[in-house]
Amino acid sequence: MHDQALSRREVIVGAGALAALAGLAGCSGDGGGAGSMDVGDSGSAAASDDLLAQIQERGSMTFATEGTWSPWTFHNEVGELTGFDIEVARAIAAELGVDAEFAEGEWDGLLAGLDSGRYDTMANGVSVAPEREEKYAFTDPYAYNRIVVITTEDSDIASMHDLSGKTTANTLGSSYATLAESYGATNTGVDDFNQTIELLEAGRIDATLNDEVVFYDYMEQHPEAGLKIAAENSEPTHVAFPLRREAATESLLSAMNDAIASLRESGTLAELSNEFFGMDISEA
Repeated sequence: MHDQALSRREVIVGAGALAALAGLAGCSGDGGGAGSMDVGDSGSAAASDDLLAQIQERGSMTFATEGTWSPWTFHNEVGELTGFDIEVARAIAAELGVDAEFAEGEWDGLLAGLDSGRYDTMANGVSVAPEREEKYAFTDPYAYNRIVVITTEDSDIASMHDLSGKTTANTLGSSYATLAESYGATNTGVDDFNQTIELLEAGRIDATLNDEVVFYDYMEQHPEAGLKIAAENSEPTHVAFPLRREAATESLLSAMNDAIASLRESGTLAELSNEFFGMDISEA
């Protein structure tokens, strides 16, 4: 998963002594004329310290995503960005009364962009993990997933413990790579799932780890592929939206949790899950 996976994109500026910051505000995507606000404007002061206020003021929320990881985030046959994560993100933005915007890139770049404030959050099947919780504040889970070991049909790998001494490939820093290495595998960094499968089918690695639903989606599209699920992790992973862990994101975290609860209660999460996965993974 890509976990596959994370923000301050806007600078609210005032007049007078803060005029030098106007250029930064212009690059932030703010269309609300922030540069004309008075320094003493309480709304401006609040927005500068509150990511939710910034998002509502500019009318859009930016989600970082890979766009190459079906069925979570991908481009359909006419080139439109879609997928379970993408449609959940759009639904959450609608609950907040804003538009969803997406910035596509490779996994490591998405994390760096979240850290630097270029993106508000990340819609990319991000798994909640203890080491990530030290750095990021996660929303409530909106999906629950199971990580599996994918091998060629003739592989002798039959359990997670059989990964010891084996070679795997996954995106560096992903929960898949971390899990494989915890069982003694040597992981090779790749850019995306398709590259991983190429290495596996070429015999250059012994296995790869990914989501169960991703494997089934791939096999549906490539029924001739000689691949199998050799083992699976015993506990499902929690999938959630990461935010920078700071005071400025607290109100956004609360609002997103309310939105997730509303989408779960209305059945929207289950409907989207069944649409993209053929099963409901919105409940544990």
